[in-house]
Amino acid sequence: MAQEALLKVDEEKARHAKRVKLRELNAALDVQVELSKLDSSLKRHTGLIKRMRQSLGTDQRDQILKDIDSLSLEKYIDEIAGAALEGIARCKTEKDVWSAVEVISALHRRFPAAFTPSLISSLSIALAAPSRASLSALPPEQREKEDSARVSRQRPLLRVCSELALVGIIIDGQKRSGGEWIMKVLRELLSNDPTLSSLPLLSIFLKSYSRPYLGLTPPQSKQISAEAEPGTLSSATTNATQGEFPTLLHEDEELVEQEIRDRFKRMCEGYFDSVSKKLTIEHKRLQDQDRRNHEAYIRSGEIFEDRQQAYEKMTKGYEKLLASCQTLSELLYLPMPPLPTVSQKSDSIQIGGNAVSGDEEDPLVNSGGKWEDEEERRFFEDIQDLKDFVPKSVLGIESDEKEDNEATEEREKAEKEKADAEAKKLEEELEGLKLDGDQVNGRKDDTEVEMREEEPDGTITPTPTSPTKASSPPLSPQLAPQGPSQLLTALLARLPDATNRAMIDQAAIDFAFLNSKAARKRLIKFLNAVPKNRTDLLPHYARFVATLNRYMPDIGAELVALLDEEFRYLQRKKNVVKEFAEIRMKNILYLSNLTKFRVVPSHLVLHMFKVCLDDFSGTNVENISMLLEGCGRFLLRSDETRERFGTMLELMRRKQSMQHFDQRQILLLENAYYQCNPPERTPRQQKERTPLELFIRHLIYDVLAKKTIDKVLKLLRKLDWDDPVIQRTLHKVFTKPWKIKYSNINLLAMLTYDLQRYHPAFAISVVDQVLEDIRRGLEQNVYSTNQRRVATIKYLGELYIYRLLGSVLVFDTMWSLVTFGHPEGHPLPRQPCQVDMPNDFFRIRLVCVLLDTVGMCFDRGTQKRKLDNLLVFFQYYVLCKEDLPMDVDFMLSDSIEAIRPKMTMYKTIEEAAVAVDDMFNAALQNAGCTLNEDRTSSPDPVIVLSTQEHLGPSEEAEAEFEKELAKIITDSSAESRKVDKKTAWWDSAVLAPNLRKKRADEGDADGGGDNNPDGDAVMQFTVITKRGSKQQGRHLLVPAESALAVHTRSAQLQDKVEQQHLKRLVLNYEQREEAEEMKALEVRNRTSAIKIRYVG
Repeated sequence: MAQEALLKVDEEKARHAKRVKLRELNAALDVQVELSKLDSSLKRHTGLIKRMRQSLGTDQRDQILKDIDSLSLEKYIDEIAGAALEGIARCKTEKDVWSAVEVISALHRRFPAAFTPSLISSLSIALAAPSRASLSALPPEQREKEDSARVSRQRPLLRVCSELALVGIIIDGQKRSGGEWIMKVLRELLSNDPTLSSLPLLSIFLKSYSRPYLGLTPPQSKQISAEAEPGTLSSATTNATQGEFPTLLHEDEELVEQEIRDRFKRMCEGYFDSVSKKLTIEHKRLQDQDRRNHEAYIRSGEIFEDRQQAYEKMTKGYEKLLASCQTLSELLYLPMPPLPTVSQKSDSIQIGGNAVSGDEEDPLVNSGGKWEDEEERRFFEDIQDLKDFVPKSVLGIESDEKEDNEATEEREKAEKEKADAEAKKLEEELEGLKLDGDQVNGRKDDTEVEMREEEPDGTITPTPTSPTKASSPPLSPQLAPQGPSQLLTALLARLPDATNRAMIDQAAIDFAFLNSKAARKRLIKFLNAVPKNRTDLLPHYARFVATLNRYMPDIGAELVALLDEEFRYLQRKKNVVKEFAEIRMKNILYLSNLTKFRVVPSHLVLHMFKVCLDDFSGTNVENISMLLEGCGRFLLRSDETRERFGTMLELMRRKQSMQHFDQRQILLLENAYYQCNPPERTPRQQKERTPLELFIRHLIYDVLAKKTIDKVLKLLRKLDWDDPVIQRTLHKVFTKPWKIKYSNINLLAMLTYDLQRYHPAFAISVVDQVLEDIRRGLEQNVYSTNQRRVATIKYLGELYIYRLLGSVLVFDTMWSLVTFGHPEGHPLPRQPCQVDMPNDFFRIRLVCVLLDTVGMCFDRGTQKRKLDNLLVFFQYYVLCKEDLPMDVDFMLSDSIEAIRPKMTMYKTIEEAAVAVDDMFNAALQNAGCTLNEDRTSSPDPVIVLSTQEHLGPSEEAEAEFEKELAKIITDSSAESRKVDKKTAWWDSAVLAPNLRKKRADEGDADGGGDNNPDGDAVMQFTVITKRGSKQQGRHLLVPAESALAVHTRSAQLQDKVEQQHLKRLVLNYEQREEAEEMKALEVRNRTSAIKIRYVG
C-alpha cells in the first residue's frame, strides 16, 4: 500500500509540474515571431488544417507544433478553431489529451485574442446540455441512442477543457483558474438530466481530476463505515488520511482556488446523494416487480412476455444505475446507500414458495381485492414522484419545507374533521333511509323541494359544455403566445393523444417545468373541457391530475369542485334525459377515476351516491350504475369506506326490490352490482399429476413438432410400457386430439403409426376410442363439444392416411354422419330429428373436414365409386336441411371442388332424390340383386331394397380363398427362384434396343419365324457377342426337336398360363368386393326397406 501510494504521489506531482510549466508559458505570452520568415502558402495551411481535423493526438503533435511555429496562420483562425474542435473529439487517451492541450496552448500564445475566445465559445456550445423539448419528442429507444452518442462525443471535450482550465487558457477572471467554468458546465449537464444519462461524464471527470478540482485524496482503506453521512465524509476522510497519504501541495501551489474546490465537492456530494436516493427507489421497484411477477406465476402458471420484457428492461436500467453509483462511491470515497434485501421484507415471496409469508392476505392473490387485475393496480397505484425527475426548486419544495409540513398537517387535520362531520351527517341520513316504500316515495318530493330552494332565483347556471369555447387555443399563428405560454399550448395540444401511461407521465413532468399559477388555471379549464365523446381520455387525465396533485394540490381541488358543480347542475336538470346523457356519463366516469386515484374525497363521492339514492329513478339509476361500475369495487374494498358504502349498497338493493323498474334498468343495476361485488367463488382445484404424467403431457402438448417428432418418439419408447399407469396416461393423451394444436393432429397420428410397430395393441385401442368418441358425439350432439368433435374427425382422417385403419371404417363413419338418428336410416326434407335438427349444420362441417383430410385418397377403383355414391347421398342430405349459412356453403363447395371439381351439383331436393334412386338401382344391379319391380300406379316412384338372404361368400369361404391366394403367390415366387442357372444363362443378357427392334421386324417379315425355307421346323435364337464396348447380335436357327427349343417353348407357355390365371383372380376379387358392399348395405336395411319419395 505504501509503494502504491508513493507511486500515485509521484504521478500526480509529475502532472502538476507539467501543468504549472505550461501555465507559466501561457501567462507570459512573449512569443517573438518574425512575420517575414513565416510561410503563407495555401498548400501548407490546408495540410495543417487537415491534420488538425484528423486528430490532435501524439501522432500529429510534433508536425502540428512545427507548422504553428513556421506558418503565418492569420487568415485561417476560424478554420483552425473548427479543426481543433474536431481533432479534440478524436483524443481518446491521456497522452492524446495532453498533446491537444499543448497544441491549443501554442495557438493561444500566438493568437490570444483571435483564437482563444472562438475556441472556448465552440467548446461551451459542444458541452451544452441537450434540449428537453427535443428529447421528449423522441421515442425511448431513440432517446437512449441520442444520449449515448452525446456522452461519447462530450467525453474527450470535457477532459481537454478540464486541462485547459488548469493551464490558464480557460479562466474565470484575472489571475483566476477556470474551475468555476468547469463546475457550471457539469452542473448544467447534471441538473437537466432526469434519466442520469450524463452520469458517465462525471465519472470520467472524477477519475482524472478529483484531486485538482475537489482536493480529494485516497483514504486509508477501501472499507468505509456505513454510519458515515454522505455530505460530511469527504472532509473527514481527507483529514484522517494525512498520516499515510502524504500531502501533495501547499495551498499556494494549488491550481484551483479553495472556494471553488469546496463548492465543487459539495455539488458532487449532493449529486451522489440524489443518485443514491434514486438507486434505493429503483431497487424497491425492482423487488416489488419481482414479487408481483412471482405472484402472477403462482396464479397463472406463466409470466407473460410483455411482463418479462418490462422486468428485463427494469433490471438492465437498475444494474446500469448501480454500477454508476458504485463508481461514484469509489471516486468520492463515500459509502454506498443501504439497499434492503428480499429477506428483510416480511411480506416477500420466496422463489418456489406456494403461499405468501405472513398472516395478512394479499389483495392481488385474493380475488376479492379492490383491483380486477395487476395491470389496473399498477395504473392506479404506481404513480411517479415528480421529485425524482424535476428539481426541488422547480416544484417549490426546497426552501419552505417546514412551512409546507405544518400547512399540510393543518390541512389534513381540517379535512379529517370535515370528513368526520360529513360521516356523522351521512350516518344520520342513512338511518333515515331505512323506511318502507311509502316513506321513500314521500321523501322524493321533499328532496326536489330542497333542490329547488338551493337554487337561487334569477341566477343563470352555465351549461356543462360552456368552458369548451373559452379554453380553445387561438388558431392564428400571429396570436399565439410566446415563451412558456407557447410551450404550454403545445403540451395541451399533445394531451389528447397521450393514451398510455408513459406518455401521460411524461406530460406531467413537462408541465412541472412550466408550473405557474396562470398555467395551472389554464390546465384546469382544459381538463374540465374534455369532449363528451372522448371518455377514453378520462383515466389518463385522472392519472395526470393525481401525479401533479401531490405538489400542486390546487389542481385536483379546483377540478373536483368544477365536476361537483357540474354534477349538481345535472341533478337539477335530471328531466332533460337525452341531451345530457353523454355529459352525465363523462361526469360520473371522471369522478370515478379521480376517486380511485384518491383525488376526490371519499365523503364527497359517498354524498353523490346518497343524492342519487334519494331519488332512485330515471337518470339516477344510470348514475348509480356508472358509479358502481367505475369505483364501486374500490369503495367497497377500501378500509375507510367499506362499512359506509356497504350499508348504502344494501339499502340500494332494498329499494330496488321495492320499486318497479323496466328490464333495461334492472339489467343495468344487476350488472353494476355484481361487477362491484362479485359472488364468492371457490378456487379451482388443480388436478394433481405425477411427474411422469406431466412429462408425457409436456412431450405431446409442448414439445411435439415436425422437427422434434423423432426425439419425442425415442423418449416415449423409453417409458415403461408395462406399467398400467403409464399406459393409461398415454391412452388419454393420444385419444384427446383437441388438446393439442389443430396443425399438430397429423403429427399425433404419425406418432401413433410409429408406435404401432412396437406396441400394436396400443394403436388398436387408440383407433377404437376415436371411433367411440365420434359415435358418442352423434348420440349426444352437445354444442359445447363441437370443437372436440372437429378435432376427432380430423384425427380419424389422419389415422387413415397413416394406414392405422381401412377405408371401410372411413366410409362407415361418413355414412353414419349423414344417416344416424334419422327414421329408417335416411333423412327427410325439413323433418326434425332429435339429434340432427334441420337448422343444425354441424354434421356437414364434420363431413367436409373428413373429405378435406382423406378425399384425395379415393380417386380410383372401387373406392372412387364408393365416394361418388356417398357424395350423391351427401348432396341429398344437405338439401334436406334449411338454407345453409354462408360459411357452411363456402366450406361445402370448397371441399367438393377439391376432390370432384367436375361433379354435378343438384339444386333441388327432387333432383337429388332421383339421383339417389339411380345410384341405389345401379348398385343393386351390379351386385346381381333382384329388384322388386312391383310398383303402384302412384306418380311417386318407390325404390325398395328387399331383405333377401345373405349374399356373397361366407366367412369360411372367404378365409379359404385368402389362403389359396397366398399359396399361389408363394408357389409362383418359389418356382421363379428354382430355375436352373445353367439353363437360364441367357436371362442375364439384355438385348440392345436396336437389336430388339431389328429382331421383331425380321420376325414379322418371316411370317412366324419358326420354319426355314426348306420346310424344317426350327426355332430362331439371337446370339449376343461383344466387340469392345459394342454389342452385336447374330441369328441362330435351332431345330424344334432339340432340348433347348423344347424347354424354351414350354417355359413361354407356362408364363402365359400364369398371367391368364392371375388376371382372372383379380377380376373375380373386384366382383366379390362389390358384392360384399351391396351385402353390407342390404344387412343394414334388412329390418325394413328404404323408400325415397319425391313430389313430381
